[in-house]
Amino acid sequence: MGSPGAVVLDAVNAAAFFLVASYVAYVVLIVVPMVRRHPAVPGDAGNLAWHFIVPCLNEQAVVADTVRRLVSQFPEAGIWCVDDGSDDATASVLAGLQAEYPQVHVVTRRAPDARTGKGPALNAGWRAVVAALPAGADPERTVVAVIDADGHLDPACLDMVAGPSFLGDPAVGAVQIKVRVSDRSAPAGFRLPRRQRLLIRLQDVEFTGVIAAQQMLRRHLGSVGMGGNGQFTRLSVLQEIARTYGTPWHGSLLEDFELGLHVLLVGHRTQYCHETWVEQEGLASFWGLVRQRSRWAQGNMQCWRYLGAVLRSRNIATPGALEIAYFLLLPWVQVVGSVLYVVVLSLFSYYALATPGGPLAWFDGGAWGIIPLLILFGIGPLAIWGPVYRRCTDRRLSRVRALALGLANWPYTTVHYLATWWAFSRVVRARHDWKKTARVAPGPSPVPPLPAPVRPQPVPRPAAATVAAPITAVPTHLVAGTFARSHRRRFEYRRTTAVGRFRPRAMANPLPTIERNSHDVSIP
Repeated sequence: MGSPGAVVLDAVNAAAFFLVASYVAYVVLIVVPMVRRHPAVPGDAGNLAWHFIVPCLNEQAVVADTVRRLVSQFPEAGIWCVDDGSDDATASVLAGLQAEYPQVHVVTRRAPDARTGKGPALNAGWRAVVAALPAGADPERTVVAVIDADGHLDPACLDMVAGPSFLGDPAVGAVQIKVRVSDRSAPAGFRLPRRQRLLIRLQDVEFTGVIAAQQMLRRHLGSVGMGGNGQFTRLSVLQEIARTYGTPWHGSLLEDFELGLHVLLVGHRTQYCHETWVEQEGLASFWGLVRQRSRWAQGNMQCWRYLGAVLRSRNIATPGALEIAYFLLLPWVQVVGSVLYVVVLSLFSYYALATPGGPLAWFDGGAWGIIPLLILFGIGPLAIWGPVYRRCTDRRLSRVRALALGLANWPYTTVHYLATWWAFSRVVRARHDWKKTARVAPGPSPVPPLPAPVRPQPVPRPAAATVAAPITAVPTHLVAGTFARSHRRRFEYRRTTAVGRFRPRAMANPLPTIERNSHDVSIP
């Protein structure tokens, strides 16, 4: 038997290898379904009644644009904006929208009920939808969707969600669509600094790569999770959850994932639709991103209490239950894994300094083998998402840039570890308040309005109304554009406050063309 120090070192090495090997195996499991997926076919949105709930807390900068898009693209749908005690101009903006469009309804929450979390705000919207339905309305054919106040939907979204693989199948109770991330904060003719553009692009890689691949695997396992933006649930399922658990949404900071668990626990299937998307504003601030992800990580930790119910449920297959268990354990694994990383790094540093001849002698004595291990097990599973992003999301990205994007994904994971520790500290301190993400108003654009999609004649509904006026402005990130210049100089801006002040600076590189169609969003 070795010395106590050697035993501890062996235990640390074994634990580190187990965690790394498990992660590599998981990456392989989620990448394969992603690259081998078969596109789904759309259905007819007119077969279902649609209601959008838009939770609003200080959303004056973005909510008007979002609502006008929903009205223009989906005139047959009811839109329910929940003002959760905003102290900016959100209330007046919503009042104007309600007066302008008959299908827009405002649900107002005030203290002490307001600002108690996104889940209670969504429950208020759900109650308003139920109260407005006429007698005899079929809850099986009524769909309640949740769209964030900055969410922009694919015009073909409802037809795709109504497809035979999704809500066209009576067994499917809820559908989550793909989430895209882009920047809308730059005014016309300006660009964010390169580092901020890279941060936003990496968020898009995360959502359309890592998270989408996880959902692809969950489609096979029966454990698809709901997201906070772009979730569609049958009203009948929400009512069943309310009868069983009190309300559809609950108090977790990850109320979307919590809803997905309840859909599964009451015996309905959840599905993921990769063929359509909702686009949301990316965060250009590193610490703003850490703050947002800390809320998600804390919500994940709060959902730990469902582990026993998931493992015991007869409605969730064993593979799906094990995948959910892994997801619930993930933030705790990250806490332990980061500690092990520091311990292993400290041990390596100790041996490098204690070896006769110094670090070079230690390296020549066999420690060089750490480098290929680091590349294979440390960097490789993260860098692969750059090429996957190019293959599945943005084919215009060159192979070299895709590889560089994948390598940048390695330091990007720092966000998750910082967020997890921040969340852990909040759990220890019993802090459970909602850490709201601030919005930035989109810049104006002189381009023509988006046309409303051609759809089958909808079934008459009480919330329906005539098609409202088309959108008069589209955010600048959606279109190709040029920037007027003199003396062949171009400029970019730097945001210096939360609301944004702009300072021009000479820039040598020309502005690239940004293109978009109804099925893709590309970020420079």
